[in-house]
Amino acid sequence: MPTEHLSFPRQHARTQRFTLGAPRAFTVAPDGSRVVFLRSASGTERAQALWVLDLEGEPHERPVADPAALLAGAGEQLSAAERARRERSREGGAGIVGYAVDEAVETAAFTLSGRLYVADLRPGGTSPAPVRQLDVPGPVIDPRPSPDGRYVAYTVRGALRVVAADGGGDRAVAEPEAESVTYGLAEFAAAEEMDRSRGFWWAPDSSALLVERADDAPVARWWIADPARPAAEPARVAYPSAGTPNAEVRLFAYPLDGAGRTEIGWDRKRYPYLARVGWDAHGPLLLVQSRDQRGQLYLAADPATGETRMVHADEDPHWLDLHAGAPARTPDGRLVRITDEGGARVLAVGDRPLTSDAFHVRGLLDVGADDLLVQVSAGPGAEEPETGEIHVLRVNELGTERVSTGAGVHGAARGGPVTVLVSSTLERPGQRARVLREGEEIAVVASHAESPVIAPRPTLTRAGKSKIPAAVLLPSGYREGDGPLPVLLDPYGGPHGQRVLAAHNAHLTSQWFADQGFAVIVADGRGSPGHSPAWEKAIHHEFTATLDDQVEAVHALAEEFPLDLSRVSIRGWSYGGYLSALAVLRRPDVFHAGIAGAPVTDWRLYDTHYTERYLGDPAEADGEVYARNSLVTDEGLSAAAAQHRPLMIVHGLADDNVVAAHTLRLSSALLAAGRPHEVLPLSGVTHMTPQEQVAENLLLLQVDFLKRSLGMA
Repeated sequence: MPTEHLSFPRQHARTQRFTLGAPRAFTVAPDGSRVVFLRSASGTERAQALWVLDLEGEPHERPVADPAALLAGAGEQLSAAERARRERSREGGAGIVGYAVDEAVETAAFTLSGRLYVADLRPGGTSPAPVRQLDVPGPVIDPRPSPDGRYVAYTVRGALRVVAADGGGDRAVAEPEAESVTYGLAEFAAAEEMDRSRGFWWAPDSSALLVERADDAPVARWWIADPARPAAEPARVAYPSAGTPNAEVRLFAYPLDGAGRTEIGWDRKRYPYLARVGWDAHGPLLLVQSRDQRGQLYLAADPATGETRMVHADEDPHWLDLHAGAPARTPDGRLVRITDEGGARVLAVGDRPLTSDAFHVRGLLDVGADDLLVQVSAGPGAEEPETGEIHVLRVNELGTERVSTGAGVHGAARGGPVTVLVSSTLERPGQRARVLREGEEIAVVASHAESPVIAPRPTLTRAGKSKIPAAVLLPSGYREGDGPLPVLLDPYGGPHGQRVLAAHNAHLTSQWFADQGFAVIVADGRGSPGHSPAWEKAIHHEFTATLDDQVEAVHALAEEFPLDLSRVSIRGWSYGGYLSALAVLRRPDVFHAGIAGAPVTDWRLYDTHYTERYLGDPAEADGEVYARNSLVTDEGLSAAAAQHRPLMIVHGLADDNVVAAHTLRLSSALLAAGRPHEVLPLSGVTHMTPQEQVAENLLLLQVDFLKRSLGMA
């Protein structure tokens, strides 16, 4: 069907939010000779293939590994462990969804349908580089070549194994002693909440491995059933809910010569969370956190003896955030970290901050010989707010230099003299991946992503006395004088989820809702990332502050935009779903209808690392904290106002992150209180909604509900 004849909901679903066909997962060779990346063949093809952009001579792309050819037309088969791993990373693609490379970026390893493949990334004339399937036990998860490219380590059924890159000498390095034990895999809390998906790390000289041992025997077992298939057994999952035991995590060094393992020691009772692990020329570097996440240690480890020494310690009265790419070390061994100092989030090398409060450092992208590459947004001391913008910055002891130019959202990958700068702007759809050598553009990585059939027209602004970042979208045909419009707030509104971005595709769904006759507001209140530590940490023990900011935003924006405050609705998913239900139940004087997708309704049922960071340990915190911030308690609805408002609750029954019990408990409490509501259960759907028909119809059903509830029919 031609793109121009597609409705936006169908196109949005079919293209997986316009991510298919776009290049991603860039790796640049340290000598700047090639760029490796993933990309599917079109804007509707889910299967990702492995590609190389050769930069020697005239830049040109070549395919390395095509999943259709490797599987000879057979369907892809995923193990339960691989499906869980993709759910943790919110990976909705297919085919080659990840890869790892050696230090020279000459060899790549990846899995496809549980099989292990190794690819030679070096140029091979006009034909694709050779790809070999290695004959090893499966299903394989997370294969990673050794830095010298001679070996590949991988996990299978909880064991860590190593095989030569030519397929010989496959053997087990570490095997689980019990069903509850895994080696080389990140435990649930790390994968879901710490942004740590790895469970093993190679020594720089390829002589040994650091391997996580996780034992989830202490973790409570929950059951995820599929009511649409009563004959199917429920899935048994280990879920560490707030206040309950986590998996026991330990770390071992395994020499490849089989000399025996050595346990890396630290005070695991006081610092149970293994948040970050790395191994560079100066040895292993660990970041471990206390359970309340108010204290953390940076530890240098000796893999021969297992002894550790403290390099640095951090403490915070609220919590300590984890950051992409950090910690790391400079070539001369100084610690690189992202830390909160003087009211700002700064980049520090050793004990010296290298950035000021003009920047809010979001992640470390690369450590070079002479500088560091970081991702930043405007900090509390910035001259301009740069609402929704994210930039790439070069930092050294002499100062800072902006790599990205123009308003937008920018990220980067770097190797030697070459940087891949990936940019999104409000003016054009999708992302543009420019390849720069010494700052000069030498190539652009082609994108096959579809162009949306609609074009968003957001106004980015700051709302109210709190200067809340916001985007306002009106119907495409709206003219001054058409009168006030029904309002739809479309937030995420909580930690980790910035929605107000200076990027075209970020506002597509909101514009589509606007075109159905709404004035749509997206507001990033306190708790949202990207401005200052104080802004993010204002929600400590108080998620309800995020609702206060939505109320402030809509009232302030009504003074500038044509908003009908007698018809205000709100929709959201995950934390946004919680926020939507909270709005309808606590502030019916402001909100007249709400749609809550996969909402957390009882914070005692959400996981440890996330929930305890913000609300504390239920056993130690004032019980009022959890009751006040939850929608339901054992006694029923929590602090609900007397007035009833229409509420639709949507939940995937296969969700193992925010389990369906959240919605069922809320629905039961609403029924017991005599409050009409609608529940839409999604059979077989997880926390993501990748199925095309489900994703499309969800949008259509939401519009129907909102129009009925606000009297717009």
